[in-house]
Amino acid sequence: MSTDIVSLEERFLPLRDGRTLAYEEAGNLSSKTVVLYLHGFFTVGDASQTSHVLLSKNVHFITPTLPGWGSTSPPPPSTPYRDCLTSDMSMLLSHLYPDSNGRDIKLYIAGGSLGTVPAQILYGASYDKFPFGRCISGMLLLGAFSPFRYHKDYAKHMTWTLYILPGPIGHYIPFNLLTHLMKFVLSRKLTTIEGAEASLRETVFDTMDQAEREEFAKWSEEHGMVPEDTVRKMAENVMRSISKSWAGFMLTPPLLHSDWGFRPDSLDEEHSRPPVLLTASKDDDMSPVAYAHYLAANYKNARIKHVEGGHMSISYYMDEVWAEFLADEQ
Repeated sequence: MSTDIVSLEERFLPLRDGRTLAYEEAGNLSSKTVVLYLHGFFTVGDASQTSHVLLSKNVHFITPTLPGWGSTSPPPPSTPYRDCLTSDMSMLLSHLYPDSNGRDIKLYIAGGSLGTVPAQILYGASYDKFPFGRCISGMLLLGAFSPFRYHKDYAKHMTWTLYILPGPIGHYIPFNLLTHLMKFVLSRKLTTIEGAEASLRETVFDTMDQAEREEFAKWSEEHGMVPEDTVRKMAENVMRSISKSWAGFMLTPPLLHSDWGFRPDSLDEEHSRPPVLLTASKDDDMSPVAYAHYLAANYKNARIKHVEGGHMSISYYMDEVWAEFLADEQ
């Protein structure tokens, strides 16, 4: 497997337990207004294409690589994912803001696809576990996943592929066996960037209708690339995400079914104070819009912004979404 794809902007934080946390950052690194963005499947924390809206808002944009992906160590075997995450993010923010008492920054939490799960874990975490939770001013969920543990109808909205894994079939087969099988299949495809590109085209781009293909081409051009360049950049991040191990992938199905430490409909008033903005693509079959509807009905301070297109289409509206999410920031 090729492992020579390294971001020149990537930084590494040694953690107390001997693990390493990788992250990237952009914007005003001394700003007390912080956007913590948590990435999705088969990618890493990547600040290379930070929205001009974020830069204009004078925020400190931080995007860590999640446990088990890329150069970030997986959780210790005896530590639940939620505890590993809250500890890692507390250490990262304490490292970047050593003089903070956990109260004097303004923190916006955001996540895309898989990253909406750790975003919600931080949003609902007890302040003993995540002291910076008191600083949260809002949460943005892009193509959100609902907590399968409590959303009893989650599987009704899945494609057959997702129903098998990470859906109920894979969940009830013991020892995470289907995930191991899927890893074996994918690892044979993702041995080169060309293989990663082919897999992305098959699962994401070949399913687009003509209107979305044209929108994708326009969006790529606005970011100084042609569509082929965008696919190559995404493929490079796929390779980076599994360059050290497949632990992040192996953790994903159990994470979606696990206890996130809270129920969305049972959060106290203080936790429910920061508003939640959900962005849902109407034709997204990876993160069905029904998940956003469930979350909007269960978080006390949430609303949905609908966009056209499939799973990728939220990307085309990100400048608009960031502007709406950070409307209170000048």
